[in-house]
Amino acid sequence: MWTMSAPKQAQIEINSALAEKSAARRMLNEAQVLAIIPVSRTTLYRMEKVGRFPKSTYISPNRRVWFEDEIIAWQNAVDEFDPKRARGKGRRARR
Repeated sequence: MWTMSAPKQAQIEINSALAEKSAARRMLNEAQVLAIIPVSRTTLYRMEKVGRFPKSTYISPNRRVWFEDEIIAWQNAVDEFDPKRARGKGRRARR
């Protein structure tokens, strides 16, 4: 039975990891992000400004995009921000 040498196998694993890292990341425009995240446009930009949402990237002077993998990571971590979060300032507590 033929087996690959350890250095050769390690090089193959490194190459496959690099290929995964260099794979194209899916970009979402504002409408696509707002279809996924149930907030208003203003709230989206406020959250981005204070660091509670991934930063967008301009790919041209008038085209702003977000990376899908960053949005997914944000969704997975959303409860880690503050599990005891309450409603906004000046709002009554829920009954």
